[in-house]
Amino acid sequence: VVLEISSHTDSRGEKACNQRLSQKRAENVVKWLIDNGIERNRLKAKGHGESRLVNHCADGVTCPEAEHQLNRRTEFRVIGVLKG
Repeated sequence: VVLEISSHTDSRGEKACNQRLSQKRAENVVKWLIDNGIERNRLKAKGHGESRLVNHCADGVTCPEAEHQLNRRTEFRVIGVLKG
């Protein structure tokens, strides 16, 4: 299978900074997977920053830390199958 590694941030901080942070997080997960035996051509890193929040904790909304934590995540999604 081919996996997309999608990392996300909460809404705190600047959007551009969160985008860079999430991309770096996704790339670090990909690096770890490669270092542990997964072939590079099976992995794609994608940072989404704060663009895909799982709750109402957007800019300007007061939320408890536990709700912000839900938005800081990395997801794995099957996006294809290599022909062998």
